[in-house]
Amino acid sequence: MNSEKAKTKKSTTVAFLGLGNMGAPMARRLLAAGYGLTVWNRTASKAEALVAEGAVAAASPADAVRGADVVITMLADPAAALAVADAIVPALRAGTTWIDTSTVGPDTVRELASRLPEGVALIDAPVMGSVDRAATGELLILAGGETAPVAGLLAELGSVTRCGEVGTGAALKLVLISGVIGGVALVAESLRLATALGLPPELTRSALAASPLGGLVGRAFATDAYFPVALAAKDVSLATGVVGLPVLEAVRGVLVERGDLAGEDLSALRD
Repeated sequence: MNSEKAKTKKSTTVAFLGLGNMGAPMARRLLAAGYGLTVWNRTASKAEALVAEGAVAAASPADAVRGADVVITMLADPAAALAVADAIVPALRAGTTWIDTSTVGPDTVRELASRLPEGVALIDAPVMGSVDRAATGELLILAGGETAPVAGLLAELGSVTRCGEVGTGAALKLVLISGVIGGVALVAESLRLATALGLPPELTRSALAASPLGGLVGRAFATDAYFPVALAAKDVSLATGVVGLPVLEAVRGVLVERGDLAGEDLSALRD
């Protein structure tokens, strides 16, 4: 760490658990901002780049959070979130704030909250935006719970929309991400319909872009985003588990059936 960074080092210590495609650039933002950062990931090698930049790698989730002022998790699904909770809850100390940025749905968030020891606060703060916005600190953070004590930290990651009590951020995330996933699937089918009707691809794309679907067309053709189809299927499954959503059920079926695209960005639905 150079001397300039040392001068701006924050007193708040952060443990960041989950260094996947979204977690790694988010953690890097906090490290660059001067926060003391301890990191953990199930695949330990994913921490190496951050360690080279000044983070400290922990051998286990419990080791990562022990003594931290703020704990941030960015995990793949409810099962991963609950498993990490089993590991870290006994090590959390009073006064710690846990910010869960995973997309796990409000039921899982409430389960996490029910496990907390006295004096530990939970904020559910799932994000909208892909790896490009994570790297530039331009995520939309949907926060349930009291964010004032960590407002400065969250500002390094993006802009905060206060949603209400714990669980409301997770709920709004399901609403927004379901609309995006369903919309991209609709754009993909509109393009296939145009091809079947013999319309030129560029004409179709420009007309769709000028329509009310314009933002979704942009996402369907994005080249600097990465939201795997497998995770999109997980998110839609969380939504359809809440209430009958026949259109999204159909979208979920398509996502699940496209096993060949599981690791590809959502835009691959155009293929």
